[in-house]
Amino acid sequence: MLRERDLNIVKYLVVCVNEFADRLNINGKEAFNYLNEHKAINFLLDNYEIEHTLSIDDAVDDMIMVSKNNGCLNQKEI
Repeated sequence: MLRERDLNIVKYLVVCVNEFADRLNINGKEAFNYLNEHKAINFLLDNYEIEHTLSIDDAVDDMIMVSKNNGCLNQKEI
């Protein structure tokens, strides 16, 4: 069974991935795969303590920035 903190992290990741997907008009699986490939999932996990205090829009903006810094080729890709 997941500890409460771990469950909160999982829920936060799900919300962030879904909001990212909505912003880019893609499905959740595509969003997760993209974010994972471009290290934004790891970013959220590594920085959960800070990121979860920000708005979800700020978190999505941060995921986009991390993706750009980790191989996203152009704005059209995200």
